[in-house]
Amino acid sequence: MADHEGNGFLWFLAGLGVGAVVGVLYAPRSGDEMRDVIRSKAQEGSERVREQARRAREQAGDWVDRGRDVLNQQKEQFRNAYEAGRQAYNETTAAEPPKSI
Repeated sequence: MADHEGNGFLWFLAGLGVGAVVGVLYAPRSGDEMRDVIRSKAQEGSERVREQARRAREQAGDWVDRGRDVLNQQKEQFRNAYEAGRQAYNETTAAEPPKSI
């Protein structure tokens, strides 16, 4: 079974190679034109990748800012809860008479 799958992959690669050769031989453009087309497509792809990277950086920055805001809110809530608990403890201990043993 593994040999059969390996042979199928080899036939796929062979067909891919033959298709590429036939495509180049029957291309309607000259080699110079084809290279120019390939170069321009590569430049377009490069620009597209740069644009997507820029957007990803902006989005990551937005997420960092949101995370920082949430963290600051959580810290503030924790401080408020801590202060409320401390104040309640101080009020409770100040109101109780001292216990003797």
